[in-house]
Amino acid sequence: MKKEYLKIQKIAGPLIVLTGIEDASYGETINIRVDENETRKGKIIKIEGDKIIAQVFEGTTGISTDNSSVKFLAEPLTIPLSKEILGRTFNGVGEPIDNAYQVISPVKQNINGRPINPVARRYPKNFIQTGISAIDSLMTLIRGQKLPIFSGNGMSHNELAAQIVKQAKIKGATKDNFAVVFGAMGVRHDDADYFRKSFESAGVLDHVVMYLNTADAPIIERISTPRCALTAAEYLAFENNMHVLVILTDMTSYAEALREISSAKEEVPSRKGYPGYLYSDLSTIYERAGMLKSCEGSITLIPILTMPNDDITHPIPDLTGFITEGQVVLNRELNHKGIYPPIDILPSLSRLMKDGIGAEFTREDHSDLQSQIYASYSKVQDIRSLSQIIGEDDLGETDKLYLQFGRELENKFIAQDKNENRNINETLDLGWYVLSILPETELDRVKPEMLSKYYVHNRER
Repeated sequence: MKKEYLKIQKIAGPLIVLTGIEDASYGETINIRVDENETRKGKIIKIEGDKIIAQVFEGTTGISTDNSSVKFLAEPLTIPLSKEILGRTFNGVGEPIDNAYQVISPVKQNINGRPINPVARRYPKNFIQTGISAIDSLMTLIRGQKLPIFSGNGMSHNELAAQIVKQAKIKGATKDNFAVVFGAMGVRHDDADYFRKSFESAGVLDHVVMYLNTADAPIIERISTPRCALTAAEYLAFENNMHVLVILTDMTSYAEALREISSAKEEVPSRKGYPGYLYSDLSTIYERAGMLKSCEGSITLIPILTMPNDDITHPIPDLTGFITEGQVVLNRELNHKGIYPPIDILPSLSRLMKDGIGAEFTREDHSDLQSQIYASYSKVQDIRSLSQIIGEDDLGETDKLYLQFGRELENKFIAQDKNENRNINETLDLGWYVLSILPETELDRVKPEMLSKYYVHNRER
């Protein structure tokens, strides 16, 4: 039942407190009327007996305990959905910010989503080609997977995200059944403009839905942004049978907003001041990706987060790694060398790639090539450490070949232009070309038949 209360008990940052409330529900939407001429939206985030705490999406500036009334709407925050959202840009609560009309649709869905029964899930298998060699060959993205990108401040994760959106290609997907949902939290205006212009210049804007929360927007809106994005993705995937790629950046901004709100609610902090429920909160976002047995559509999720102080053990990347199925780690040292994308392949992995590569999906030699590159590049790191002690000139001939292999792998295989789109065959052939620097006796991870078919061919070129 809708009720209106004429008195706010307390205002604390982005939160308001009301007492004497009856029949309120967690997550219920409220309208706050200020000075009889302005209406703001809010959401109940805590209930203690007859006291509720609500977050105000537009912020509490201008609100006092005497000039405002609160109406309870008896429904959660919903957004209208139809296929008209494609090509549109919305803010973090689903309101249009592209100077166009609000989507009018009989379909309105709760942004908190619906829990997916694990029994109803389909196992992810099909390969997604990003056109980026390091990802496609060594940490392959699989349709329906959750594969985060761990970056650091000042690194080229925005460029990498834009390139994946422009180049992502799913087997069996066409322009009519493929879409990208892009959610940005706490980004600067120039970053938001960069994404818009990148998608527009690449001609993909008509199948991209953008939910943007800029750095100067209310911090409360940041909490809803990824949920609006995933609600739109669920609608396109599970009700329209589309293959949807979701990019969320930056999850660190989201977690910091969660920490600020938790502090305002006076909750007991956990590691580094983040709330103790950070793990379960992140899981309510990440676990919305996947595929269902009952429909053809899919949601593939790539969350991007900047690791504070490049610390991979920080709570945000640490907990994200537990929930997701691998990670792509960007390296500051490679970034300083001018290598783009600066992907550090050794700590990067895709836990689902074994089921989405091979003759049926990519090529028969993919698994052997991936395993050998990891093993050989790992040895490169040991030899580089040794060369810093004794000098490169005193290394053995095989060790020198390993150093040459490491340089070629970084400069020709990992590095590529921001507009370069390599197909999987080009990527695998390039991998064999780089491996051909090493003697055949060093390739102990490759089957003999693969050596004779691919390695010998590249040695003879």
